[in-house]
Amino acid sequence: MRVALSPAARDLMAAWLADVGALRGGSPATVTAYGTDLRAFLAFQTAHQGDQLGLGPLRTLGLRDMRAWMAAERGAGVGARSLARKLSAVKAFYRWWAKREGFDATPVLSTRAPRFERKLPRPLSPDAAKALIAQVEAQDSRDWVAARDVAIVTLLYGCGLRRSEALGLTGAVLPMGDGLRVRGKGGKEREVPVLPAARAAVARYAALCPHGLAPGDPLFRGIRGGALNARLVAKVVEAARMQLGLPATATPHAMRHSFATHLMDAGGDLRAIQELLGHASLSTTQAYTGVDTARLLEVYRNTHPKA
Repeated sequence: MRVALSPAARDLMAAWLADVGALRGGSPATVTAYGTDLRAFLAFQTAHQGDQLGLGPLRTLGLRDMRAWMAAERGAGVGARSLARKLSAVKAFYRWWAKREGFDATPVLSTRAPRFERKLPRPLSPDAAKALIAQVEAQDSRDWVAARDVAIVTLLYGCGLRRSEALGLTGAVLPMGDGLRVRGKGGKEREVPVLPAARAAVARYAALCPHGLAPGDPLFRGIRGGALNARLVAKVVEAARMQLGLPATATPHAMRHSFATHLMDAGGDLRAIQELLGHASLSTTQAYTGVDTARLLEVYRNTHPKA
């Protein structure tokens, strides 16, 4: 049964989401996800309290209310990782609300997220990454399309870009120099170095592209000239990895993982890699030390005489 929120609760949620989107640089997808998670939380608390929930009861939720919500989510089959994400949205809302109206939100903010095992990135080997780029180039008979696909995948691997960051580039980056300013998550900008191979790949694409690449236009174009769809990039990489017999984990994002892991293997500084990737937290970048450790343990088990 659909539970109605009070008008005051709906208005407050709308104000917070507007703040997340406008002032904090949240992407439309982030704002939508936050809204979905918070709306479900408020609906649960409304039913849990047995009446339409106004702002007063919302301010006084206790740990027992929070635990009841979390138990219901787990009972509905929500995994630990997803529940931790939902709790993060709820806490962000309460932190904003408590600061705005000056009340104590400790019971909500002190609720512990469920523990979950972080999945280690699945990078490709250097040879596999190079083979994938070569296969991408061989997949389309149209020279400009093949050059476009190679340029994108080379930027993912050579500069550690997210797929959305590469597709967000405009003609203003041409001609590409030794450095590239990228707008990442939350609208944060960072400067990344551009390897000669990446510069050459982008230059070749720009020379062959039949569509205008004015400074305000998307750099990477679809067949009809519109901005290239992210799903098409995934399909290109999927076709290449199937041709090469690579695992399903060989995705566009795996090229970014490979960039970071190969830098780590070469002795790269963790802080420097954090800046290159645009990670807000060092703990996110530290996952790559786990990849390195996992690889070392595998070598140890396979080669050590006493293993």
